[in-house]
Formats: sequence, structure tokens, C-alpha cells
Amino acid sequence: MAAVTNTATTQQPPSQPANTAIAQLVPVPSPELTTDEMAVKAVHKRYEGLVMVRTKAIKGKGAWYWAHLEPVLVRNPDTGLPKAVKLRCSLCEALFSASNPSRTASEHLKRGTCPNFNSECSPKPISSISPAGMVNLSSPTSSSSPQPLQNHRKRSSSSSGNRTGRDNRGGGGGGGGFKIQNSTTNNTSETTYSVAPLTMIEPPRFSVDVSYPTRPDSVPAFSAATVVTVSGGGLYSPPHHHHHHQHVVLSGGKEDLGPLARLEDSVKKLKSPKSSPGQTLTKSQIESSIELLSNWVYENCGSVSFSSLEHPKFKTFLNQLGLPAISRSDITGKRLDAKYEEAKTESEARIRDAMFFQISSDGWKSKNYNNTNHHHHHHHHSGEFENLVNLSVNLPNGTSIFRRAVFTGGYVFSKNAEDVLWETIGDICGNNYQQCVGIVSDKFKNTVLRNLENQHQWMINLSCQFQGVNSLIKDLSKELPLFHNVIDNCLKVANFVNTKSQVRHSFLKYQLQEYGRAALLRVPFCRGVGGGGRVDFEPVFEMVEDVWSSARALQLVFLDDGYKMVSMEDRTGKEVEEMMRSQFWNELEAVHSLVRLIKGMAHEIEKEKPRIGNCLPLWEELRVKIKEWCGKFHVNENHVDKVFDKRFKRNYHPAWAAAFILDPFYLIRDTSGKYLPPFKCLTSEQEKDVDKLITRLVSREEAHIALMELMKWRTEGLDPVYAQAVQLKQRDPITGKMKIANPQSSRLVWETYLTDFKSLRKVAVRLIFLHATSCGFQWNSSLCRWAHSRTGIEKAQKLIFIAAHSKLERRDFSNDEEKDAEFFSLTSREDDVLNEVLFDASSL
Repeated sequence: MAAVTNTATTQQPPSQPANTAIAQLVPVPSPELTTDEMAVKAVHKRYEGLVMVRTKAIKGKGAWYWAHLEPVLVRNPDTGLPKAVKLRCSLCEALFSASNPSRTASEHLKRGTCPNFNSECSPKPISSISPAGMVNLSSPTSSSSPQPLQNHRKRSSSSSGNRTGRDNRGGGGGGGGFKIQNSTTNNTSETTYSVAPLTMIEPPRFSVDVSYPTRPDSVPAFSAATVVTVSGGGLYSPPHHHHHHQHVVLSGGKEDLGPLARLEDSVKKLKSPKSSPGQTLTKSQIESSIELLSNWVYENCGSVSFSSLEHPKFKTFLNQLGLPAISRSDITGKRLDAKYEEAKTESEARIRDAMFFQISSDGWKSKNYNNTNHHHHHHHHSGEFENLVNLSVNLPNGTSIFRRAVFTGGYVFSKNAEDVLWETIGDICGNNYQQCVGIVSDKFKNTVLRNLENQHQWMINLSCQFQGVNSLIKDLSKELPLFHNVIDNCLKVANFVNTKSQVRHSFLKYQLQEYGRAALLRVPFCRGVGGGGRVDFEPVFEMVEDVWSSARALQLVFLDDGYKMVSMEDRTGKEVEEMMRSQFWNELEAVHSLVRLIKGMAHEIEKEKPRIGNCLPLWEELRVKIKEWCGKFHVNENHVDKVFDKRFKRNYHPAWAAAFILDPFYLIRDTSGKYLPPFKCLTSEQEKDVDKLITRLVSREEAHIALMELMKWRTEGLDPVYAQAVQLKQRDPITGKMKIANPQSSRLVWETYLTDFKSLRKVAVRLIFLHATSCGFQWNSSLCRWAHSRTGIEKAQKLIFIAAHSKLERRDFSNDEEKDAEFFSLTSREDDVLNEVLFDASSL
């Protein structure tokens, strides 16, 4: 059962300044630590990081050696405080340095130093398993006594030498033959096929299935118990004279095994021509299966190629299941149209049930910043679409309905965007435009959104807060000298390491040694910061991220003999080395941590999709965190505050303050026990914004009544029982975070309980549910390539509608490409965590 608690409320002192009261909602900066306390904290951080990595590894998301290496805290015998982190071998209790777990595992476990470690302790690769029907290539031995496979990452010197010798002799020493053992109930017979030796294939890592896929009723070329192994003799070795042995020479080596299997399969087919093609399904089962397959293709919009449905192997797969082949024209024809009509009918029915709605518009802002990070640019031919704009409908009950997709090519003028948005609103509500409360969009705040709001007084048009918080990074990178220094220095380091061959080779070597992977430092094609061009900060931050994550490798490079030789002749190398010895690492850590902080906040906003009432608390929380960052890295707060305030004002909307006051979730309990709206958290200007917005959203006749009701709301607030019910939280079983138990309760209280507020409640119910972000769907890039013709656009739009409808039902806003990238980066992330845990910039 999920733990349920009530929102912590605090009394609001009357003397609290208006411009700082919201800071109650966020943590207070901790006092400055002493040197000893900082050292203990750093040790704890390293220990906790290693424990986290080990825990993930034990669950199957990390390196194998964590099953045997355990992080331990070594304490000072005099003070009892932690002074270092060590790795303890769980097999022999030996202690090692925690600086490089991978190297410790290699030297202690794999090289036989640990007396209690053997090959059975380490995970075996798939190639070491020998199921029936698999070809196992062991080390060259006699055919009668095959040797077991062993899992050695490094080959022994003798085997390496033998292999090299054979290669030099053109494959001459020690050939092999395939031995087929056919096991039956009463006897066992063996058949050996002599083949050429496979000296280029490492035996422990090679396996191949020799059985050719056949129908269930046919007899395979080799029985289920057939195993083919490599014997010691070569192609011209003398035949082995054993009882019941037959010697057949396959001139094509192992490549002949597949054709041989197909030959015997053909023989069996001819002997039994009436055999069935597989299991027989009823007509309804076939139709149901094809429909499920079609839905899977539609819902994975763009990820599954339609051409792959006609791949021979896929057709064979369907045949094995007893299903007919399915063509591209079938799945993109009537089936697609029927599925689209079904999804559209259901969506329109949900929209009709709602009294009002908000339009969400995402995709106007181009996300293809990577194009600027390559030396080759994508040329925009006519008909080639860059962006895909999603238009969705947010309903008061918290659900979202996908409406349409719009392909845009190149730059979109604000007038065109305004026409698209207004056309979408009219298409939904006809002439009753007041049914649309407003728009939230990732672009056009000062043009389209403002124009529509000025023309239609009932509208509340908001800019996306995910984009707003992310834009703060761009602002800081332009305004703060710290960013300029770090970016310039990282460019020097990256260009020096990438372009000097000896330094580059050393860098890649130490990367491989320290992290188990190697890659050059990414360098943006254009600076974009401090320079003339308008380029996204994203590729610049990728370079900063690369330099920071390669800190240990870079330190080793500048201690390497190869670098010392280069630095004697290259002046740039000396400059880079001197730069790294100054404040480079501290400044790099400062920039990296600030960008990560803001990006983390933006990611939470994108994931949680906050309502409009949460905007002021979110920005105040971000302000407090940045203030803590300034104190930690000794950065001028005044300069940073100016940049922050400028971005805040560009995003701010008076509806933020009004929703913050009217949403019962943010009521604060005073000394008398009343739950009152948090007016003291607002500035005087924001208080005026509340009055102006409420009077704008009601008729002239109701304006004075609404203001009187607002005064009543300010002094009386909400019944404590109802306020506590609205503010009730419970723990999310997936994330472990405390979340609102019933997000719709804030609006429902106004609609059902606060009925005395005749005019104010009309404003409240239309305001509270509004979304503060327009974060939509992330589509596969192949979709835009389909839209080269009218037919292509229509089919792409239908596919997008079906996929979006399905994603919204599952509340899944992720992208398959990102999921795959995340899956394949598990090990990389473990290395990054280790790097952050083990690398301390203050020690350089």
C-alpha cells in the first residue's frame, strides 16, 4: 500500500518580505563546511557512488566483477571518521585501491592472483554454451577427445604464437574436421566431415547453427542431438578408421553445411509431398493476428519500416506461424484508413464531453541542432520537411488528445503559425471560440500568442516552461565571462588533443585503459558562444561534457612521454598544460555543474508536465539552487541574478500569479488554523496582475463582484478539511517521489464546494487546469522523409495520429531511438558515474 502523507504546511509570518516568501517552498542553503568536513563528505560521495554502481551491476546492468568486489569505508583509528574508500575482494578478503575497479578486477581476478577465483566464478559468454545443433570450435585436438571451451579474455602466449605461425605458413599446421555425432535410442554413430582449418577464428568465441530452418513436420538434415566439432586432422590428414565412421570431404568447408541441410530437407519434401506447411489457424485467428501486427506497426510509427514486411525472412517467419504474407499496400491502405477513423472518432467524442480545453503546440522550434555540428550540411530540397509540429488538446480532467500533425519546411513565419493555430481551434469548436481557454506553445510568445490574446480577451496564451528553463543556459553562456573562458579553454584542449597524432594516440590509449572505451573529443562546427553565428549551445556543451568526463585520461596524457616530446617543439602544448595547472578544472566543474543543474530541472519539467499554478514555485526553486551554486564556486551573484531575472520576465505571464493564488493546493495554514491563499509570496506588481487578469476574464458587469469574491477568498480561504484533502500526497511506486494523490481535486473543489463564489469560480476552473509546458511527442526522423507528396503526407499524418492516440492512452511520451540509445549506454553511464565519483577537481 502506498504511503500517504499530508503536505507539510508552515505558518506564514506577517513580517516576511513579499519578494522572498516563495523561498519557503525550497530548501535553505547549508552553512559553509570546514576542510575536514569537506574531506569526509567527499569520501562518503565516492563510497555511495561505488555502492550505487555495484547495486546496478548486481541487477544485471553493469560489469561482472562487481559480484566479487565490495566498496568499504576505511576509518581513521583516532577520530573514527571515514578517511578513504577501498575495494574488498569477497573471495579472499583482500583490500585494494578504489581508483580503478576494472584494472583491479583484471589484475586480481583474471590473472589468477586471487586464490579463490576460478573461471566458474566469472560469467560465461554465449559461445561457451553448446546446445544441440550448434557448431563448437574448440582448440585443435583429436576428434575423439574435444577439449572444453574456456573463457579467457586474453589468449595465452603459446596459443597466440601457434596461431601466428599458422597464419605465416598460409594456414598449414593443424587442420580440423567436423565430427557429427548422431545419437539415437539404441546406438551412437559418428560421421566426420574433413574441412580446412579455420585459423582466423578465435575458438572460444565462435558458434554457428548448422540446422537450416525447416517446417515443423519435415525431418531436419541433422537430428536434434547432432553436434559438429573441430577435430585435430586437416583437410589432407589420413582418414580415421573407426567402426561405423563414414568420411565425406566437403570442399567448401563449413559453408557447405547449410546447402547440405537444404539438400536433405528437399529430399524429405519430395518423399513426403503431402506434408502440411505448418500449424493451421482459423480465419478469425488469422485476421486477429494480422490486426495485432498492423497495430504494432502503426503504433511504432516510423520505427518499423514498411519494406521490412516484405523481407524474405519475415515472410518465412509468418509462414512458420501459419500466417499469410502481408504487403505494404495492404497495411497502408484500407487497414490504415479504418484504424485512423476509429482513433479519430474516439478522440472527437472525448473532446465533445469537455466544456472547455487548451491547445498545446509543440515543434515550431527546430531540434535539429546536430546539423550544425557536422562538416557536411543537409541541403533543403523542395519537398524536404525539417520540422513536425504536434497540435494537441488538453482537457480539464487531465487527459490530452492528439489533434493533428503539421509538416513545416524551413523557417515558419509567425502569421503562418497563427493561421494554423486559429484554424485548429475553429475546426474543434466551430463558432464557439470561447470554448478554447488558451494556447501553450514552444515558440511565438511575443508575436502569435500575444496577438491572439489581445484580440480575444478570454484567452490565456503561455510559453512552454521547458523551453524557458532551457533558454536560461543560452543566456548564461552569452552573458557570463566564466562560460566564455571555459568554452575557449575546452576548444584549445579538444583541438590540441584531436589534431596532434602522438597526443591523440596517448589520449585514446588512456581512455581505453580508464573507461574501457575510446573516442575523440567532440568539437562544435561553429563556436556559437561569444562568436558571431547563432548556434545552439547544445553542441558546445557536448564538448564541455566530453572534456569533463575524460578528466583522468587527460591528466595521464600530460604525464605521458609522447606528450613531453610534442611539448618540446609545440608551443600550444605548453600553453594547454599551463592552463590546466591554473583554474581550468575548477571553472570547468562550475560550468558543467550549473548546466547539469538547469538541464536536470528542465528534464523534471518535461517529465512532470506541471500546471500553471506551479510556475512561480518552480522558478523560485531554480533561483535558490543557482544562488547555492554561486556560493559554492565563488561566482558574482549580482551578475547571475540579472541574467536570471531577464529570462524570468520574458517567460512570466500574469496568469502564473492568479493560478498560484486560486489553486487550493498552494494555500498556507496561518496561526489561526485557516488555509489562506499565499498573497504574501507575491510582489506588489504580481498582486496587481491577479486583479487585472480576473477582471479581464469576466464580463464588465461581473468585474466588481469577482474582486469582492477575491477579497473574501483572501480573508477566509478554504475549509481546513477540504484544503488538507486537496493537498494530500502519496508516494509514487515507480519514482519513489511524493506526488499529489488527486491532481483534479483543486478544480473539483471550486466546481462542487466553493459554489458561493459565483464569478471567481468561473475564472478558477478555467485557469487551474492549464498546462505550463507544450512538450509533445518525439517522432522518428524517418517520418519527415515520407512527406514528399500529397499521398505521403496524408498517410504520414494518419500514422502519426494513430501512434499519438496510442501513446496518450499509455501516457508514453518517449522515443524508440532514445530508448535504444539508453539501452546501449548502460555501461557508458556506469563509467561516467565512476568518473564523477573518483575524480575531484579540487585535488588538481
